[in-house]
Amino acid sequence: MHIPFQGTITAADLMASDPLFVFALESEAADVFDDVDKLVVGIGKLNAAFHLSKAILARRPRVVVNLGSAGSGTFPRGSLVSCERFIQRDMDVRGLGFRRYETPLSGLDPILSYGLRLEGLDSGICGTGDSFEMAHDSTEYNVIDMEAYALAFVCCRERIPFVCVKFISDGADGGAADDWTVQVHRTALTFKRLLQG
Repeated sequence: MHIPFQGTITAADLMASDPLFVFALESEAADVFDDVDKLVVGIGKLNAAFHLSKAILARRPRVVVNLGSAGSGTFPRGSLVSCERFIQRDMDVRGLGFRRYETPLSGLDPILSYGLRLEGLDSGICGTGDSFEMAHDSTEYNVIDMEAYALAFVCCRERIPFVCVKFISDGADGGAADDWTVQVHRTALTFKRLLQG
């Protein structure tokens, strides 16, 4: 089966494509994903890029699927959001004349548009950064995490189809840390139900 780089994919087609599932934390996968090709990369953009690059060199997956928890002030807690656009939210070199979120001299647009939307889910724009952000002033992204931009960037450069689905665990506000701690255990089971159709 040919997997496109953009557009929509069903859960059944995704599962039939022998995906590599990527999680930041073991707690997001729990033991629910022990029967699939799984990679746990750790927290943050550097860990995500490093470990996914190593996995791609070792086994060249047909498609990479990032499943993880995220915050949002737009989508309700407990919902699933498919992200196909990504912003590196802690890149800010406006002082040198670059646009907010633009990586200087890279030739890249501040918004990385790369990935497939999982059918039946709302679409979001994921702002990735190396901080557990409690509040944000940006209206350019509506989902907040710490790894997805790096994973999407590596897949884009390697020309590997990418799917990113986030479980909204908190409101990306002052109660985010407490909410995340309570909700993260629901992540794996929610993803498994989604992918089993």
